[in-house]
Amino acid sequence: MNPDDPLLKILACPLDKGPLHLLTPGDDEAPNSGAEASAGEALYNPRLRRRYPIVDGIPQLLPSSGEQVTEDEHEELLKRMVP
Repeated sequence: MNPDDPLLKILACPLDKGPLHLLTPGDDEAPNSGAEASAGEALYNPRLRRRYPIVDGIPQLLPSSGEQVTEDEHEELLKRMVP
């Protein structure tokens, strides 16, 4: 998914209906976070600390597909968010 994709402006978190932020796969700043590094592209809700995967270019936005992240992952994901 492209950061300029107009779809990003209309996608919302299925739980709180707020905006989601694109996480790009190339920014591996934390070498010990193997799960995060293998996750690839994702959409992130920093308010609820939930990450939703993008599989084959399709955002998986069912509430059950979201993954709760730890405090340490949250800090790393905030650094990776595309503005």
